[in-house]
Parts: sequence; structure tokens; C-alpha cells
Amino acid sequence: MDYTSQTEQIKIARSKKMMMWFGIVSLSMMFAGLTSAYIVSAERRDWLRDFELPQAFYISTLVIVLSSLSMLIAKSAVKSGKNTLATGSLFVTLGLGIAFVVLQFVGFDQIIAEGYFFTGSESTVTTSFIYAFVISHIVHVAAGILVLLVIVVQQIRGKYSKNQILGMELGATFWHFVDILWVYLFLFFMFADELIK
Repeated sequence: MDYTSQTEQIKIARSKKMMMWFGIVSLSMMFAGLTSAYIVSAERRDWLRDFELPQAFYISTLVIVLSSLSMLIAKSAVKSGKNTLATGSLFVTLGLGIAFVVLQFVGFDQIIAEGYFFTGSESTVTTSFIYAFVISHIVHVAAGILVLLVIVVQQIRGKYSKNQILGMELGATFWHFVDILWVYLFLFFMFADELIK
């Protein structure tokens, strides 16, 4: 590889990473706006003060944190040339991502079983906000799962190595972002009432 093509590849990689960070900042701003609206709406008289998060949300938080760890292991394994470990870790990450989405819907069922509804005449502003947050996040996790599928296929095809890892780095950055975002949302929901008082 000559100097010119190597320089071009560095520029392309830098621009792709920059676009990824612009997207992450934009999504962060969207969720910051939603959390601000949640805080402002909490002043309403019909706001639920005794609402507790479902057990499935606690479990899904653990699952998504574990998925970030397995993604870190996969990326480290690629850099070390341990392709079997990398592939296995990517499959674990993918499985944990799917489990997270399933657990979110289990959480919705648990909320409904407690008598709280997300839409319709029996819904509340509180539960509608939680629904909006979680569904918005699930959409981004679903995008992350699609990215993971591409990464898994590329890994199986032998496209990644310690010198050729940009696609995995971009996917891992996005995956870690949606993981951190959920942890933020989870902690926000847990402590929002205390913050608002």
C-alpha cells in the first residue's frame, strides 16, 4: 500500500468516525429533550408519584451492560488475532441484544399487569412518557442489532483484523452508546421523582 492510499484510508476512517459522533450527539440531544419534557411534565397534578419500574427493566439493564462487556471482548480478540473468541463474543453480544429487547416488552407487560396503561383513556402521562422513552430506545437498539448482524457476517467472512477493524469499531461505538443511554434512562427513571421534588 502506498503512502497516498494509506493517507486516504486514514481520512475516510476519520470522517466515518466523525459522522458517527455527530449521530450520537444528535440522539443524545433528542433524549435530553425527552428527559427535560419528563421533568417539566412531572409538575402536573395527574403525575404518578408511586410508579415503580418493572423487574424486567432491572434484568434488562444487567443484560445490556453484559452485552457491552462481550463487545469489548470481541473487539479485543480481533486485535489479538483470536478470531474464534471474537466470533463467539459477537454472537453473545447479539444474543444479549435480542434478550434486552424481549425483556423490554416483558417489562411493558408487567407495567400493564400492575394496572398502568400506555395509551387510551386509562393511560397516564407518566406511563406514556415511559413508553415513548423505551420505544425510542428500542428502535435504536434494533438498529444496533442490525449493525451487529453485519459485524458478525463480516467477522465470519474474515474481514476484520488488527489492521482492518474500522467497521467493528464504528459498530461497537454505537452499541456502547445505546447501552450507556439505557443505563442513563434507567437511572433517570429510578431517581427522577427524587430529583423533581
